[in-house]
Amino acid sequence: MTTAFSRAWARIGPLLPGRDDLAEMRRDPRRDLLAGLTVAIVALPLALGFGVSSGLGAAAGLATAVVAGALAAVLGGSNLQVSGPTGAMTVVLVPIVGAYGPTGVLTVGLMAGVMLVALAALRAGRYMQYVPAPVVEGFTLGIACVIGLQQVPNALGVPKPEGDRVLVVAWRAVEAFAKSPNWTALAFAVAVSVVMLVGARWRPTVPFSLLAVVGATVVAQAAGLDAARPIGDLPSGLPAPSLSFLEPGSLGTLLAPAVAVAALAALESLLSASVADGMTVGQKHDPDRELLGQGVANIAAPLFGGVPATGAIARTAVNVRTGASSRLAALTHAAILAVIVFAAAPLVSKIPLAALAGVLLATALRMVETGSLRAMAKATRSDALILVLTAAATLVLDLVYAVIIGLVAAGALALRAVAKQARFDQVPLDRGDHSAEEHALLAEHIVAYRIDGPLFFAAAHRFLLELTEVADVRVVVLRMSRVSTMDATGALLLRDAVEKLHRRGILVLASGIRPGQRQVLGSTGALELLRHEGREYATTPEAIRAARDHLETAGLLPARAEHASRTAGEETVR
Repeated sequence: MTTAFSRAWARIGPLLPGRDDLAEMRRDPRRDLLAGLTVAIVALPLALGFGVSSGLGAAAGLATAVVAGALAAVLGGSNLQVSGPTGAMTVVLVPIVGAYGPTGVLTVGLMAGVMLVALAALRAGRYMQYVPAPVVEGFTLGIACVIGLQQVPNALGVPKPEGDRVLVVAWRAVEAFAKSPNWTALAFAVAVSVVMLVGARWRPTVPFSLLAVVGATVVAQAAGLDAARPIGDLPSGLPAPSLSFLEPGSLGTLLAPAVAVAALAALESLLSASVADGMTVGQKHDPDRELLGQGVANIAAPLFGGVPATGAIARTAVNVRTGASSRLAALTHAAILAVIVFAAAPLVSKIPLAALAGVLLATALRMVETGSLRAMAKATRSDALILVLTAAATLVLDLVYAVIIGLVAAGALALRAVAKQARFDQVPLDRGDHSAEEHALLAEHIVAYRIDGPLFFAAAHRFLLELTEVADVRVVVLRMSRVSTMDATGALLLRDAVEKLHRRGILVLASGIRPGQRQVLGSTGALELLRHEGREYATTPEAIRAARDHLETAGLLPARAEHASRTAGEETVR
């Protein structure tokens, strides 16, 4: 037990906060406190809106912003990251809430948090950088569409229709609005969205989202507009920790949702931290520590009635732009939201749902980076296809399938591109001053091929089909020094091709086999077939000499004791 604990601590201990973090927080506290206040003002309507969208209510969004925001700020791997509820996470949570209720969210959050801590211990953070950009852009576009569609019922002021698919729910909400229009709710949603979008262009540093929500609330209360349904009562303070889990038998059905939550938390948080690094000079996040911070945050937030959280790109960007330099800013943001939870719950409860829907509609529109989409669409057909495929899968299926489909499509297209780079070219054996008769004999009996690029499952079939079709020769020399990579499939197919040539009486020799290639060739039995009389040829001239000796022994070339010019010619094909 002690040994296991020591091993676990050896992996987790280096990822925990140290004295350097405290020193950075003391460097410019006034600037960080101001940045934290600004982020809190921006985060308040978003936390409320995403809590409502998740199905657990506005209080869940605030609890998440406070608990997860504080823990991720202390334990995370970025000095500037701001964490809390996000639109992408609500997309995953809505079906979980519908099927299992708040208890299901608690269980999924804990399972996902444990997975993230395990990923941190395994140092898996570095591998997230291999997610292709078209997948990320398509994923973001799809999420923006889903968030926008989720707001349709509240924006139109109609009860949320039954259904699991956002397209179906949004269409049913439009039908309900057509039968009984609620123009007041629609006006609030449109007005808030317009104020946010126009205000962001006019004065990017002003929190127009909060100003618009406050204005809508004041108008609704002053005019007594019943059609603008308010959020409803909020608890004054965070609820006591709850340990009400689902029955153990239900855990298996929640494994896939938990994997989705963990994958999304990792992807979005590390992407957000990378964005923060790119907006600053000298800042660099620790991806493994970020996974640890998000894991602990996702374990704790559901215990206090919150939902799983991730790093929030928009809030993180605001944090950076307002001058944050340490974790103190994100901690201040969480503390201010906690004060609001305890002191201003009655006021917050009067905010119209349509106003929050307007905030999230504007947020969804601002998530779409048209410049990035144009760049991806114009880069290559493969990039455009991956982007569209991922976005469509996000909208029609769910986030897990969308990411998997995007990664599989990207991998398949990348393999196709790499396979096309493999070349199988016949090269001249001699470039010296030889007689026409000798050239004729060499061309008739010996042929050399140079393999350039990878010899793996995606490229091997085409190459080996060409190899087995060689005719009118007695010896084939394979120059393999330029083979960049080789897998078992390539080695097996090479062995089969060599065996077919041997059955036709054609000897196959190889030169320039690398150590890594020798291992895979030896394990499949191909290496022995490429040797002549037990010999392996390091250079092409050695292989050609062995080929000539073989032909002389077989009586197909005249034996010559000395042939100085032959050696000179061989040296030209090393």
